[in-house]
Amino acid sequence: MDAHISSNEETIFGDWLEGLAIFINTKVYDGKKSGITGIDLEFDHKKRRHIVNIKSGPNWGNSSQIAKMIDDFKTAKKALRTSNSKLTIIAVNGCCYGIDNSPDKGDYFKYCGQRFWEFISGSANLYTEIIEPPGYKAKERNEDFNKSYALIINKFTKEFSNEFCNDNGEIDWVRLVEFNSKKY
Repeated sequence: MDAHISSNEETIFGDWLEGLAIFINTKVYDGKKSGITGIDLEFDHKKRRHIVNIKSGPNWGNSSQIAKMIDDFKTAKKALRTSNSKLTIIAVNGCCYGIDNSPDKGDYFKYCGQRFWEFISGSANLYTEIIEPPGYKAKERNEDFNKSYALIINKFTKEFSNEFCNDNGEIDWVRLVEFNSKKY
């Protein structure tokens, strides 16, 4: 249960960070949420088009997921060049936190943590300046999270008791193992 909720929380947190990054970039560089598959953000800066795939942290995928991202970058570059063949396009895997001191990956750049926030905003200190507002937001949401967590635990406990416990409240192990492992 905790693993599922933690994973769900990571998705919510990642989506929130992605939205924050796009919002900031829109204000600074007039960027936009991309309509191209696999690309989260597009913006022009210093006569270059930047296409960005945003992840919450640096260790987000396995080799096939990274290969898919590279393929998405290549497809996006091809699509963008059909309307402007002279367009210089820079592909970036942006990570909202973490460190990668070797950002040039050949087919793309990987900017993590401070490098990423500076890249999308032009501010070297943004990565620390954005911490205070999420702290307030987290405190506000903590009570909602605790209520939701308690409801899920209660629901799970009730369903488990109804399905796999006898009238004395003891677990009927045979029924539980049959439910989990019996061939049908």
